[in-house]
Amino acid sequence: MAMHPSLKNQHLLWRAGFGPCAEELEQIRTASPKEYYKALEKASAANPTMIDVADNAVKGLVMGLEEAGAQQKRRELSPEQRRQFQKQSREDIRNLNLVWIDTMVNSKAQLREKAAFFWHGHFACRNLNIFYQQILLQVIRKYALGNFADLLREVSKSAAMINFLNNNQNRKGRPNENFAREVMELFTLGRGQYTEQDIKEAARAFTGWSASIDGEFVFRQNQHDTGTKTVFGKTGNFSGDDIIDMLLERKETAQFIARKMYRFYVNEQVDEKQVQWLATRFYQSNYNISQLLKDIFTSDWFYDAKNMGNRVKSPIELIVGIRRMLPMTIANPDIQLLVQNLLGQVLFYPPNVAGWPGGKSWIDSSSLMVRMRLPQIINDQDQLQMRAKTDDDQQMGMAMMGETPKGLGRNGGRGIDAKVQWDLYAKAFETTPREQLIPAIRQTLLQTNSHVNDDLIQSFSNAESRASFIRTATIAIMSTPEYQMN
Repeated sequence: MAMHPSLKNQHLLWRAGFGPCAEELEQIRTASPKEYYKALEKASAANPTMIDVADNAVKGLVMGLEEAGAQQKRRELSPEQRRQFQKQSREDIRNLNLVWIDTMVNSKAQLREKAAFFWHGHFACRNLNIFYQQILLQVIRKYALGNFADLLREVSKSAAMINFLNNNQNRKGRPNENFAREVMELFTLGRGQYTEQDIKEAARAFTGWSASIDGEFVFRQNQHDTGTKTVFGKTGNFSGDDIIDMLLERKETAQFIARKMYRFYVNEQVDEKQVQWLATRFYQSNYNISQLLKDIFTSDWFYDAKNMGNRVKSPIELIVGIRRMLPMTIANPDIQLLVQNLLGQVLFYPPNVAGWPGGKSWIDSSSLMVRMRLPQIINDQDQLQMRAKTDDDQQMGMAMMGETPKGLGRNGGRGIDAKVQWDLYAKAFETTPREQLIPAIRQTLLQTNSHVNDDLIQSFSNAESRASFIRTATIAIMSTPEYQMN
């Protein structure tokens, strides 16, 4: 079967960003993928504005410490202040989640926000300090398309990562190996590319790396081990920065990042020849992330049929993709936190330091049911009436986020209270003959020449008017297993 002309552009928009938005459906049918990619690059060129949701109360607490001077700052917060800080930080992180979701939906900088979403999973970090989280988010959004060396260094020196991986406890004579291990295993080289001795020695090099309560990097010279260390067969009085340089000198780092990006952007089943080509060019470009993405998205093989419609959408991609295709205002935005929890991906609450495993792990019997009901819930034909998942050590982040989202009782049901601008979406089909509407909607929403039965969609559609037919056929197609793939 021949590939529909717009399918390549839809493929690009789902992978390079969070899917097409209603306003660009006409353009998708006419532009070439290479033209589209240039436009995506241009729209993502500017540095992003920081998302700052920290409440005045927590800002006041930290400012009070700063005004009290260095001695008070070392003592940090009193137990009561700490409780107050953590409670408000939890609420602020919930808001950070919702504001970033809105940014993913509405921003023209789709390439940047999608890359930041990739790095959010790569540099997985769970922390209950709102300053740490929003500073780390700004770092990954700022450097998402820049130089991996800069990104790695900035993340490594972020208060969020230093605290999450216990490097604030890494001191001369009492090294803590957590950060040194994860920077090698998860951030750069990958498992099997270093020895336990490399980790022990590298940990000594990172001693003294710490952070203040407001998120500033602090190097505590008196806690740094100035002795000779041997890492990767080299011996010297290495600092933490020296170790990062050594990690970047290793070609295995370029291979690890290129392979992980290939699995995220192209296909879980890796084509090693393509990955080695990407990795070599990535290394030769001195770790230019934009160049690596351009190599992926402008390659003919990216548009091979085997690379299209083969990835399970992550929960965030699913939520954001629906909101982009169906422009809407949400009266009860907190419900999005519950949906994230039910589907197994809450922003800022990865299950562990390795991040979300992705792929087919997104789907189980309960999450698939919620995924396929989500379009009906948005269209107010259904309600969420189930408890959040509690099957991992952090209850998928919901317990840490505090109480149940507003508007939803512990056992009660509640819709998302979304008002969809159906007219804006339906405009894309205004010249489509009535008998061609279902195939046209199907080709717009699905990334495969799929097996969805048009007669079945017809039976779930309301034919009272053209508008109601488009609306109900759209909801029916979005409720299929095929819509879970991109």
